[in-house]
Amino acid sequence: MADRRLTDRQRERILRLQDNRQQRAARRLDALDNAGLGPERTGLVIAHHGQTLIVEADDRQWRRCAARQNLGRLACGDRVIWQASGVEEGVVVAVGERRSLLSRPDYNGRPRPVAANLDAVVIVLASEPELSEGLIDRYLVAIAAIGVQGLLVLNKLDLLDPPALAALTERLEPYGRIGYPLLLTSSHTAHGLDELRARLRDRVSLLVGQSGVGKSSLIKALLPDREIRIQALSRLNGHGVHTTTTSMLYHLPDGGDLIDTPGVRGFELGEISLNDLDRGFMDIAPYLGRCRFADCRHEVEPGCAVREAVVRGEIAPRRLASYRQLRTALQNAGRCRN
Repeated sequence: MADRRLTDRQRERILRLQDNRQQRAARRLDALDNAGLGPERTGLVIAHHGQTLIVEADDRQWRRCAARQNLGRLACGDRVIWQASGVEEGVVVAVGERRSLLSRPDYNGRPRPVAANLDAVVIVLASEPELSEGLIDRYLVAIAAIGVQGLLVLNKLDLLDPPALAALTERLEPYGRIGYPLLLTSSHTAHGLDELRARLRDRVSLLVGQSGVGKSSLIKALLPDREIRIQALSRLNGHGVHTTTTSMLYHLPDGGDLIDTPGVRGFELGEISLNDLDRGFMDIAPYLGRCRFADCRHEVEPGCAVREAVVRGEIAPRRLASYRQLRTALQNAGRCRN
């Protein structure tokens, strides 16, 4: 889980297992080189399960692939060059330039790619589990850092009575003010699904959110042939694909691609700059640098332009609290870069 803490011994064991797997994979690839590989072809990573990549070739056929160790970690959405090593198997030998990459730290603090070549990130919310503005803020900082668009989707609309809906939309109102639209949806009644389809069309979009917010139901409504695709991937993979633990890319019927990720309890930011953090708080950024003191922490210092904007109602108090918390956490963890 995102908040899990590992002991030094557990970290060493994980790293040792990873090194052993990488060495075995390297030996297998060396053996394949000796046997000879097919010509280079282009492809798209549509699933990443353990050490196995599922690559969609330019003929739309799927191949189970290993990857060269020197390529680093790959992700759904990566454009790759691969070579056949069997009827349904291959080796990824190169990765195309990424126009965007969303990452998060793994258990050892190293960046782990989540999805590549994104145009948009859709954050799915619901009344249950309890909506977390802190989680939203971390996603928005990560989105702003890689320069892609963001969209908030409040799902399970059919379970909300008018007072509850009004309370939630009021809580989410500050995000609309800074350019993140809020879309109300229900996979049960199909409310808002046409608008969601229109926003996803002709884009590569990532769907994220906590476990239990109804992502699977939304995807099922958007992708009527999803189960057929999952079964096909399971057969190709040889040992099943668990959608709760595997990121997968789907082609949308109306155009565009949708990447589904496992539900999370939290989302931790990796190494980002303070400028990246500021860009994620577009409502606060215009006031930064206008305080009386250059090292203002926006807490109790006199002449703080940020707190004065809060008093005037130009910044939501909860957003300032979130900004201070994230800035302090990043600095304490040593994950801020210049």
